[in-house]
Amino acid sequence: MKKDIFQILDMHCTACAMNIDFELEDVEGIRQAKTNYAKAQTEVEYDPKVINEEKIISLIKKAGYTSTPLTIN
Repeated sequence: MKKDIFQILDMHCTACAMNIDFELEDVEGIRQAKTNYAKAQTEVEYDPKVINEEKIISLIKKAGYTSTPLTIN
């Protein structure tokens, strides 16, 4: 399993965060999604053998939001 954090743009409320989690958690290969409205980020735990960052970004876009992966040092 791998964990990545994605910056989420366009969120307006906590319902937006729940919408993103709902969209991601129903996808094969994603174990968990935790979106934080205050930080404008979502942390996704996923199996990189099944799904990749590009697909996750695509799913977030499908939910109506723009995202970019964050680099963590």
